[in-house]
Amino acid sequence: MTSSHSPDRLDDDDYPAYTMGRAAELIGATPAFLRAVGEARLIAPLRSEGGHRRYSRYQLRIAARARELVDQGTPVDAACRIVILEDQLEEALRLNEGLRQEAEPDEPSSS
Repeated sequence: MTSSHSPDRLDDDDYPAYTMGRAAELIGATPAFLRAVGEARLIAPLRSEGGHRRYSRYQLRIAARARELVDQGTPVDAACRIVILEDQLEEALRLNEGLRQEAEPDEPSSS
């Protein structure tokens, strides 16, 4: 018997494993908060065949960061924009470091 849920999906941060209710519970938010961050285009949950929202672990980390900002008094739209910019900055720094490593000359070998 073959399962459609392979073990490697459990380790996949992008696999939409969580229902809206479970996702909200995991990040200490409400389903309305998850809908709000979706409307602000911070995250775009996939939909099940029945049309229900499904969230990945990566999306939950992003939504949890927005929730932290909202809890500190930041409006939802502003919190979403901040999280998007933080994510873009992190990616740019990662790419920059990769390019820097590629540009470094190889260590001369000692013969």
